Amino acid sequence: MLTNSRLVHQPHDHGRCINAALTRANDLCAQHRARMTPTRESVLRLLWQSHQPLGAYQLQDQLSKLLDKPVAPATVYRAIDFLLQLGLIHRIPSLNAYIGCPFPNSEHSNLFMICTQCGSAAEVAHNSINDLLQSASDKANFTLQSQSLELLGLCPQCSDSKPEFSHD
Repeated sequence: MLTNSRLVHQPHDHGRCINAALTRANDLCAQHRARMTPTRESVLRLLWQSHQPLGAYQLQDQLSKLLDKPVAPATVYRAIDFLLQLGLIHRIPSLNAYIGCPFPNSEHSNLFMICTQCGSAAEVAHNSINDLLQSASDKANFTLQSQSLELLGLCPQCSDSKPEFSHD
């Protein structure tokens, strides 16, 4: 059963995504007695603005433009580490990039659907996949700590715009 609240890769209001992500982030910070600094908030906003996974240096460049001043790589990496620790973002290993997590502070399968044409990525949670991974780990007496599954293909918008080829 797919447990995310919206269809993957569907057009929507990114402002709502950003606001929901910031609300969840502030709630988690309060629970963990952590501080959402302006830099951390800016990095989180950048990661939610388009659902395009961003690398650390892309974040550094965009943050420098946003703040209209140079930002050190260490500053960006500290913000990324903080957001990862709270479960507010994920690292997509094959892209060495980061994306906002719609399910922070909950166990889920970290299943990413990545469009090979436009580069958008969406995370979904699927209970059956969670159960399958846990069952396989249990059978191997393996203590599962985390996992990341990446599916590469075309999002609905890119599938719809893909030219039809004749079979002549």
